[in-house]
Order: sequence, then structure tokens, then C-alpha cells
Amino acid sequence: MLTNTVRRVGLSVAVVAALTSVAACGGSDDGGTSKGSGKTGSRGDSVVKVDPIAALVAVQKKTGQAQSARVEGETTMGSVMSMKQTGVMDWSDGITGTMKITYTGGTMADTLKQAGGSGTMEARYFKDGYAADMGEALAQQTGGKRWINYSYDDLAEMAGASGEVMKDQMQNSTPEQGVKSLLASGDVKKVGQEDVRGVSTTHYSGTVDVADLTAKSSNLDADEVAALKKQLADAGITTETIDIWVDENDLLVKKTERGEMKTGELNSTVFYSDYGTKVSVERPPAAETVDFSEMMKQQQGATAGAAS
Repeated sequence: MLTNTVRRVGLSVAVVAALTSVAACGGSDDGGTSKGSGKTGSRGDSVVKVDPIAALVAVQKKTGQAQSARVEGETTMGSVMSMKQTGVMDWSDGITGTMKITYTGGTMADTLKQAGGSGTMEARYFKDGYAADMGEALAQQTGGKRWINYSYDDLAEMAGASGEVMKDQMQNSTPEQGVKSLLASGDVKKVGQEDVRGVSTTHYSGTVDVADLTAKSSNLDADEVAALKKQLADAGITTETIDIWVDENDLLVKKTERGEMKTGELNSTVFYSDYGTKVSVERPPAAETVDFSEMMKQQQGATAGAAS
């Protein structure tokens, strides 16, 4: 689910959305554990099945076992933000990867431009958090530190009732989650055969209740579930339509999400290719990195000082 944006996190919102758009509504899943592209399956195990549920179970398994892929997508979150993202992700042991994010519109893009940003940033994802290269605009304010390091634990603590859900999604945003969401929805149908970027695919579609599915797939108690549902209702979020396109090897090729928010339409399209690709991610140099939690403490200190 793309709508668990984090309050008071500012520039991290787009980096969160860029990663979670790779998945969809849904929580963690054990998935497969064997490394490989998954392209050796026979037609007998492929998506050419009468029962869409049985087909999607095979797709979830094969996509999970592939464990890495190249991703390319576009995301719009009402009037708040629109962006493009390209990169590689590995989900063999937590989520790691790199992504180039380009803001194409919305109030977030305006904020970045006003702050001196170029509109494009690099994000690096690790098991415990991620780092975002904010460019020279930030470096000039922090003594040469152009990277902001975000801990998932810190972001979860700041996000209110949705914090633990957001943390879970950030650590489990694998392509197979979109398939899992359709399976969990109980409302999935086979649309037909279609070509996607020259690849023959089978198209499936379904509608999910965002709050109910998120509550079922996360470790929230009753009070946290109630607070989460209120947050979603306040944002105008009720259901999302998820569509997926799958190739003859039971691998996800394309996924779309569509829904409504009070700020406008939620729309995400992601393409997947090069399953099994090698992914290598290095942490930015410590001398060029500032922790987001430290930035918040300094900002709070400055605000308190100005008020005294």
C-alpha cells in the first residue's frame, strides 16, 4: 500500500513511496528461499490454468524465489507528488537495492525546488533503513553532508498508528506482495491475454479493502487497528484496485494500483524485468551522511531556543 506516508518526515516521503510501490497492500511473507531466475518452470506449472487462484499461488512462489529484479515505474499521490523511479531490488534477505527517483509534479516537487533540489535523487535501501542523496542543497547546510540516513525504527516511532505497518512494508516490499494482496482480497479474476512491452502475459485484476487487508497482514493490536483505520479514513482511502500481468514463466511483469485519496487519485505502475540480476549496495561515506533523527533533534532544539 502506497498511502502509509510518514508525518513530519518531509523529504523521506517520496523515498518511502518509491520502495513501497514495488509491492502493494500487504504485510510480510516468508516467500521462497532458493536463488534463481525461476525461468526453468514447465508450461504445466505456468499461468495457463483455469483457476486464477491456483495460477496466482504459483506466481507468488516463482516471483518470490527469483529474489531480485530490475524495476521501473511511475507513482502519483494526488496533488502531493508524482514521480518516476528506476533501479534494482534484492529481496533474498530483507530488502536492499538502489533507485533513482525523479519528481515530476505536485507540492513535494515544489518544496524540493524551493529548497534548492534538482528534482532527482538517489536512494539506497538496506535491511534496517535507507539513505537518500539530497545533493548540494543539503550539503551547503550541513558542512558537506549530502546524504540523509533514515532508520526504519525511527520512522516507525514518528508515524503514529501506522508506524509499525509502514516499517513492515518498507522491510518486505517485494514484488510478490502484489500477488499476495490479490490472493488475500477474495476478489480476483482473470482478465485475459495481453502483450506488455513485447512479452505475452496473462492479466489478473482485483479490488482490496485497504484497512482490512493491512490490519490482517500486520502485527497490530485492536487499538492500533482502530487508529490505523481512522488515519486511512481521514485520508479518504477505502479500496484499491490491483492489476498484475504475468509471463509464461509465472513471473510478474507489470503491476498497477489505483485508488482515491482526499488529495486526488492514487496511481502506480511498475514494470519488472531481469529477474535474478545481481544487486550490490554500499552505504554512503559517513563523512557525507547525517542521521535524520539527529536533524530532527537539532530542529527541535532550535525551535525551543527560539521560543524561550
